[in-house]
Amino acid sequence: MHHITSVVAEGQSIAPLIIFLIFGIFMIASMWKMFAKAGKPGWAAIVPIYNLIVLLDIAGKPAWWFILLLIPFVNYIILLLMWIGVANAFGKSSGFGVGLWLLGIIFIPMLAFGNAQYQGAPR
Repeated sequence: MHHITSVVAEGQSIAPLIIFLIFGIFMIASMWKMFAKAGKPGWAAIVPIYNLIVLLDIAGKPAWWFILLLIPFVNYIILLLMWIGVANAFGKSSGFGVGLWLLGIIFIPMLAFGNAQYQGAPR
């Protein structure tokens, strides 16, 4: 009897894992599509560190800003400025950039799969 309940408990814990994996794959696909729209290699979305450097490039920010992303609290400001730059590069408002920063879960897929076109990095 004890064995049956432990199997059920294990089965219940796999559902969140499956949902997490599906969500993760969807977000990778969204970033991949966004990079491709900007003329960057889509695979860069799955390479740690390099994906942030590519995002900085899309946003029209210098690559050395990556170092600023390593500084606690400063990184929040840099991420905000980067996402606003990304939004502007796709012809979206700064408010959309704040949405990318705060609710990337929603706004990144909107940017990737919506009708926004890359207009070039704001310099």
